[in-house]
Amino acid sequence: MKTVRSGMRRRMRRGVYLLPSILTLGNLFCGFYALIAVYNDEYAAAALAILLAEVFDTLDGGVARMTGATSDLGIQLDSLADLVSFGVAPGLLAYVFALKPFGWVGALTAFAFAACGAFRLARFNIQVHVTDKRYFVGLPIPAAAAVVATFVLFLKDASAVVVFGRELVPPQATAAGVLLGMYGLGFLMVSRIRYRSLKGLEMRRRRPATILTTLLLVLIVVASQPILFLFLFSFLYAASGVVRALPFWQRRQPAETTEQPVPGKLPGAG
Repeated sequence: MKTVRSGMRRRMRRGVYLLPSILTLGNLFCGFYALIAVYNDEYAAAALAILLAEVFDTLDGGVARMTGATSDLGIQLDSLADLVSFGVAPGLLAYVFALKPFGWVGALTAFAFAACGAFRLARFNIQVHVTDKRYFVGLPIPAAAAVVATFVLFLKDASAVVVFGRELVPPQATAAGVLLGMYGLGFLMVSRIRYRSLKGLEMRRRRPATILTTLLLVLIVVASQPILFLFLFSFLYAASGVVRALPFWQRRQPAETTEQPVPGKLPGAG
């Protein structure tokens, strides 16, 4: 009887380890599909696939931590999937969508974004000392990819920035902004600038009822223009690290910290 039970436990353990890996492969599949969509000039589909990959990336880490299904293999598989979904796919999407008119300069910009993402993931994997898990060092690569994907969804098929039916930025300036923005995102990924980890927020503490009311009002506003506010949220998160690096903010905050990957999964996806 004990032999049967131990065999069942081993099979269950193998199944638990399999689930995070399936979710990671879902992340990789979305990234691969995004590449195919870009090849077929389906930019919105590619952007949505990148955002869906972020959902899989979040789920596989949560499942791995809750079930204890962690392994070194999971870390490496997750990093490779992230490089495709959040490094290569957004870089190619930005190139075909906005940077192609710049020729080799646009191609170099897209490559620089992917290369910085690869460096960000590699650096994250080898950092083993932790003083404060509430912060990431450098912009996480999924956050950088989210800025690109939501911006493409916001523009749709237009070549200019149009808000509420009014053209705010002409096509040439939009393309130049994408060029500079890709270099900026790449720099933020490899920088030592700190970013707040949303996992570090204390969600179980009691909050005033006014906060809940405010959140409901925010959700109503976001629901009116979801793509616009998704882009604004992604952009503001990327900009938040720059604000933290300003001298007036540094005087209010403790010294910079280093991060540590959770075994079997990269928290915040590097």
